[in-house]
Amino acid sequence: MRFHQIAGVCLTAFSALTAAAVVPAEVEKRATSTSIASSTTSKKADAQCTNGPTSRACWKNGYSIATDFDQKFPTTGKTVSHSLTITNGTCNPDGHGERLCLLINNQYPGPVVNAAWGDILSVTVTNAMKDNGTSIHWHGIRQYHSPGYDGVNGITECPLAPGQTKTYTFQVSQFGTSWYHAHFSSQYGDGVIGPIVLDGPASANYDEDLGPYVLNDWYYQTAYQINSIASVNLAAGGPPPNADNILINGTNKNANGGGQYNKVSIKSGKKYRLRLINMSVDNYIRVTLDNHVMQVMTSDFIPVKSFYTETLLVAIGQRYDVVITANQTAGSYWFRADVATDCLSGNNFKGLAVWTYDSVTAATPTSSAYANPAQCIEPSQAAPYWVQPVPSGTFQQNIGNFPIGLTQAQVVPNGDAIVVWSLGSESINVDWEKPTLQYVMYKNTSYPAAFNAIPTVNEGAWNYVLVQQGQRVPPVPHPFHLHGHDFFVLGQGSGTFDQSTASLNWATPPRRDTATVIGGGWLAIAFNSNNPGTWLMHCHIAWHVSEGLGLQFIESPDQITLPDQTQFSQQCAAWDKYYQTAYWKKDDSGI
Repeated sequence: MRFHQIAGVCLTAFSALTAAAVVPAEVEKRATSTSIASSTTSKKADAQCTNGPTSRACWKNGYSIATDFDQKFPTTGKTVSHSLTITNGTCNPDGHGERLCLLINNQYPGPVVNAAWGDILSVTVTNAMKDNGTSIHWHGIRQYHSPGYDGVNGITECPLAPGQTKTYTFQVSQFGTSWYHAHFSSQYGDGVIGPIVLDGPASANYDEDLGPYVLNDWYYQTAYQINSIASVNLAAGGPPPNADNILINGTNKNANGGGQYNKVSIKSGKKYRLRLINMSVDNYIRVTLDNHVMQVMTSDFIPVKSFYTETLLVAIGQRYDVVITANQTAGSYWFRADVATDCLSGNNFKGLAVWTYDSVTAATPTSSAYANPAQCIEPSQAAPYWVQPVPSGTFQQNIGNFPIGLTQAQVVPNGDAIVVWSLGSESINVDWEKPTLQYVMYKNTSYPAAFNAIPTVNEGAWNYVLVQQGQRVPPVPHPFHLHGHDFFVLGQGSGTFDQSTASLNWATPPRRDTATVIGGGWLAIAFNSNNPGTWLMHCHIAWHVSEGLGLQFIESPDQITLPDQTQFSQQCAAWDKYYQTAYWKKDDSGI
């Protein structure tokens, strides 16, 4: 496989140990009450408070929206089980025509995986495909003390061979909305996706939960075909092919009028929770409901101080939970999921759904769209509900030592593990047959250079990451996702990062697990070393991570909770045996 420089992106990682940042190893026990540590809020959980339409901030057993789940979470003692079987099949979601796709439990997208805050979630995955391995990643799930179930082949496990089954088991330490998807090359673009709903409190009230609203781009060729074309185009400096359509909960009409719209019925005066998830492989999507505003209460898994907006830009991998109040004249209205061309996404059609008040007969809407803000930036109003300052000292002291655009690692000799690294010259390329976690099992620290493995600092320290977009025309935005953590967004900006002019938020930084480096610009994030594991960080544009746009953090390897070694070895042995005669061989980064 040829690995190319991807859009001139370079990444600088700073790891600094700060005395004020040290926390005990048992992170779930750090908070002695349910009030927020390091927070200005005085809200506390009410043990007598019951979750309901006018009290969504409540939960149970003393937990509420005031509980930062990174510091404390309940244990219910309940195990919720699901089974997912992946098969080869065909599908025709927009009426254009049948094409080869991958189905989960004979459906596309896959079924909802649901549980409640504090449950143990147990999902048995069976690979019933003929000629593909797979692994299933639970996007945004922290995997606290369970890194072996993160589902990234080549990092946390060997791929699951055809005919093999694996049960992923982990505690639900968060609440909110997410999704699961294959992490086997670009496989998820052919159908190995599905939503996750983890019940818990919320920062805004609502009457009814409408459930997940899956948004994704759709191609009439397979993801592997498009990936190959995108690779060739990238080598020549060109863009990938446009997607052919945008689907809303797995359906839409096509450009020729076939297919069908997703339809939603609402009742006047009611408030509805909608869980927006962008499961695309290449398209940023901007959503609106004509004539209605959205009250945003969650970005990714993180509650925010709710705010109102007419339009919402959703990057690949991001989720927003919103409340929509049915307070307009009874009728039918367009729900729009438009490709964000300002983010250089490309699509040959548009996503539409029909929302109708239940007192009238559904009809083709005549409503008008809101004006397009045409700015590829994430909503600045998403202030964190849980305020947790990030220490700035080491970052501020050392940022001047790091010229942007370095093509190899450097360690600054000041006693801190500070790493400068360029994604423009190095491309991650994992070994399916010998994943990173196997190195950890055998205490082998000789990671191949192609693993792009970066150590974090010790437990309780802070890691700072600066992603800088290089000079490329046109400048392509990149949605970066970190496994095993959410992170604090210190700042985003255009042009080359300049410490003297950059506006960084240390006091009240937002948190999330997927954020955008603006085209031609930079993204600065921080995360605490509080979850030992081998954690991938990557661009969530499928073609880009396929070409190697990613790295992995090796966090506190001596403290990693390892999976059962016998089961781990059996899965790898089954993969090794299958791969000897496999029809399709690895020809990209593997993730």
